[in-house]
Amino acid sequence: MESDPHPGDLEDPGRPVVAVASDHRGPHHFPLHHHFRAQLVYAVAGVMTVSTCEGTWVVPPQQAVWVPPGVRHEVGSAAALAMRTLYIHPVATEGLPRTCCVVTVPPLLKELILTAATLPERYSPDGPEARLMAVIPDRLRSLEPEPLHLPLPADRRLRAITDALTGQPADGRSLADWARTAGASERTLARLFRRETGMTFGAWRQRLRLLSAVSRLAEGQSVTSVAYDLGYESPSAFVAMFRRELGAPPGRYLRAARRDAAMA
Repeated sequence: MESDPHPGDLEDPGRPVVAVASDHRGPHHFPLHHHFRAQLVYAVAGVMTVSTCEGTWVVPPQQAVWVPPGVRHEVGSAAALAMRTLYIHPVATEGLPRTCCVVTVPPLLKELILTAATLPERYSPDGPEARLMAVIPDRLRSLEPEPLHLPLPADRRLRAITDALTGQPADGRSLADWARTAGASERTLARLFRRETGMTFGAWRQRLRLLSAVSRLAEGQSVTSVAYDLGYESPSAFVAMFRRELGAPPGRYLRAARRDAAMA
C-alpha cells in the first residue's frame, strides 16, 4: 500500500496549511532536503540553525525561519529542541518572501501556530480548522525579517575564509592578513565580499559572531564568556553590538525568549 505523502509534499490546495509538531530531547539534524510546500519553522524552545547553499539562519525561541517552496535546506540543533512547522501550499504564498528569512513571531501568530499543530493533517477543507488555517498566511505577510541571516559566498577564495571563521569566530585577522594566503589582493577580496554577500568583510564577521552569540547564550553560557570567546575586548563592547543589532541587551533578549518558551 502506498503511504501518504509527507505533509510538506501534500499537493491538495484545499488544505492550504498543514502543521506538524516535532520535539527532540538532544542534538538533532535533518539532512539536506526540500518540499513542494513552503515552510515556516518555529522554535518553541531551543535554538535551531537552518542552512541552504546561500546562507545560514539562526532561529532562537520566539522566532521562525521562512523557507520558500522547493528550497533545499537542512535543520540542526546543538541541544534539545521543540519546533512547530507550518507547511504552506504554493497557492497561499502570494506576497510572502521568495527567499529564506528569520521573522519574529508575535503573540497572535504564535497562538495560531500552536493551535494548528494540534489539528489533524487531514482536516476538512470546509470545516472550522480550514478557516483557522486560512488566517495564517495573512498574518505572515505582516512580518519583517530579522538580522539573523549569514549569507555565504560562492567564490572559493572567500569560502575558504568564511569556513575558517565559522570554525573560529574569534579570529581577528584583517582582510589584508587573509589576502596573503587567499591568492587574491585585499582590494579584490573586499569587492567580492560586497558582491557575493551584500556586506563588507567586517560586517560579515560581526554577523557571524552575533549568530554564534545567540546560540551560545541560549545554551546557558554567560555573557562574559561568550564575549571573550568571540574575540571582544570586553563584555560591554559585546553587549553594545548585541543591542545595536537586535534592539535589546542579551539578558533582556534571552528573558523574553525564555518567557515565550515557558508559555508555549
